[in-house]
Amino acid sequence: MPADASDLAAVLARAGFVSAAEEAALLLAASGGDAAALQAMLERRLTGEPLAWITGAVSFCGVEVRVDRGVYVPRWQSEALALRAAARLPEGGVAVDVCTGSGAIARVLSSRVCGARVLASDVDARAVACAAANGVEVYQGDLFAPLPPELAGRVDVVVAVVPYVPHDELPLLQRDTFTFETPLAYDGGADGGDLLRRVLRDGVRWLRRGGAMLLELGGLQAALLGDEMKALGYTRVRVMVDEDGDVRGVEATLRG
Repeated sequence: MPADASDLAAVLARAGFVSAAEEAALLLAASGGDAAALQAMLERRLTGEPLAWITGAVSFCGVEVRVDRGVYVPRWQSEALALRAAARLPEGGVAVDVCTGSGAIARVLSSRVCGARVLASDVDARAVACAAANGVEVYQGDLFAPLPPELAGRVDVVVAVVPYVPHDELPLLQRDTFTFETPLAYDGGADGGDLLRRVLRDGVRWLRRGGAMLLELGGLQAALLGDEMKALGYTRVRVMVDEDGDVRGVEATLRG
């Protein structure tokens, strides 16, 4: 058993974990000083199990989010999308977070925008239970289908992190991804756009005129969806990129 934080970080580093020191600190904190619990946690992590499943939580946009075992872990790459969605959500407004997973984005919106009503949905019962435990108003079902129908045409912001990896590129994901997570959390169909297109089409019914649509995506998908977005009435389309120039999302406004 590693004797201290530096020893624990060394074990994690040798196993190939790039943020070994940070992970060591999180594991130590989660173990609460229980050596046996720490050893069990370390053994789980060395198999490649997501750290958030082991510690039970992750920090997302500075908000601690509970993440239950089996629930999609929110990634730091989604933080910019969440913050931009918060910037587009007016005080007292209404936002919808589809495919919410743990409810991380919904939590951020609620914490940052005074008086906003933030609803979320997910098809997975475990995700719905986890989001509810995080204090999210969440509904189980497919995309917008389970939401209260009276909100149609009244939503200020729709935000979505849906599966968007092209089917043929799934084998290119990190080696141990599907040891623990399901391909359903990633598989976006032939070009990765199956669910993205559905959110865009269905979102027209739910957004108010002038409302914002924010989608996480990657690669060439923003260009692939451009004509369809225009045809559906989305304007002021802006592709979001990270500091390395990689495409991370798209923001658009429903024409007034």
